Amino acid sequence: VQLVESGGGLVQPGGSLTLSCAASGFTFSTFDMSWFRQRPGQERDMVAIIHSAGGSTAYAASVQGRFTISRDNAKNTVSLQMNSLKAEDTAVYYCHARRLGTFYWGQGTQVTVSS
Repeated sequence: VQLVESGGGLVQPGGSLTLSCAASGFTFSTFDMSWFRQRPGQERDMVAIIHSAGGSTAYAASVQGRFTISRDNAKNTVSLQMNSLKAEDTAVYYCHARRLGTFYWGQGTQVTVSS
């Protein structure tokens, strides 16, 4: 099983980034996919989730209206479009897959928002 994130980097406040996660080794379409982030000195928190059935989404209040999660079940990928980035969005972002009691994590990608 692999979850490989990409797309992180340094961006100025107000800018945009798109994170991608490529999944392999499991039946991607049957898993709920999420993005978590861990800011320095803080716990890892869920940012957004997209469900396997129907593709419904939900977001943390802090990113609602700025971030968009999407998935492509044909390509086994999940993406996070991040707009209007703020300094407080600086974190390591992790891709997460879950189905019932089974879950997987990616290795994380750093996003730094700074001028």
